[in-house]
Amino acid sequence: MDHTQHDSGLFGNAGAYDRGHDGGNEMPMNVGGLERALSVALGAFLVYNGIKRLRKAPLSALSRAAIGTGLLFRGSTGHCPVYNRLEIDGTKTTSVNIRVNFVVNKTKDEVYAFWRKLENLPKFMTHLANVKELDQTRSHWEAKIPENNPVTISWDAEIVKDEPASLLSWRSLPGATIENAGKVEFRDALGNRGTELRVMITYRPPAGSLGSGVAKLVNPLFEKMVREDVMNFKQYIEMRGTPTVGEYA
Repeated sequence: MDHTQHDSGLFGNAGAYDRGHDGGNEMPMNVGGLERALSVALGAFLVYNGIKRLRKAPLSALSRAAIGTGLLFRGSTGHCPVYNRLEIDGTKTTSVNIRVNFVVNKTKDEVYAFWRKLENLPKFMTHLANVKELDQTRSHWEAKIPENNPVTISWDAEIVKDEPASLLSWRSLPGATIENAGKVEFRDALGNRGTELRVMITYRPPAGSLGSGVAKLVNPLFEKMVREDVMNFKQYIEMRGTPTVGEYA
């Protein structure tokens, strides 16, 4: 069962972030933090792809490069002329909460051990380029959205709860481009069918977030991305043989 909600989620009921406009600014900021990051990432990808294809398909390449340049401007300035004309404020806060429950045919100890070694996550989460554990609780994450984008979005995170073979939760540290948190519960599945996982992942930019206009675009992107990654995990872990002692440690 999968569903996406837009409430406080793992961040708690902290209320909305308010970020007003500068009345004297000719280009008011109307694009939220996450959308700006995605605009820069996608814009850089289109410009790079356009330049790469310039000799093979010049018209298509120039068109991509032009769109990419527009997205780079949008992301770097935080101003969207289309939003301005439609009177859309993309800096209002909305959390994106994705919950997924599923069962894998492996023991709780094995499934927990795999998740606890956070460096394993990019093996099945295709949008993650790399996760490096800095110490017992802190880690550095790198993601590419969309997949194969040459621009990497990075942040640091910490584990906030760690109950072996029962619960694992983490959250990004202050200053992250994409404020996010995650929680995985590990339970014995009914009928000795393996392990039931209850996964919740929440996204929210740190200094103002998704406006109602971009939410319709971004929320399905994250929902689709997480659902596919979850199913990748189920397939990945079930196709593995029984690990040797300490393999996930």
